[in-house]
Amino acid sequence: MNAQDLRDKSPDQLREELASLKKEAFNLRFQQATGALENTARMRIVRRDVARVKTVLNQKAAEAAAN
Repeated sequence: MNAQDLRDKSPDQLREELASLKKEAFNLRFQQATGALENTARMRIVRRDVARVKTVLNQKAAEAAAN
């Protein structure tokens, strides 16, 4: 997922995306703790996607506050 795709979404859609990414991150951490995680790089990708979504949400909030 890239930032441009996220900017095209509404804040509600971004919050849904953030919730699903956080759920996935939790599941990946659980798999890692139990030794069942096969693709360890996925954790890093999900963490960065969470950061991207949060950044775009903050940008949209600042934009709305400025107007």
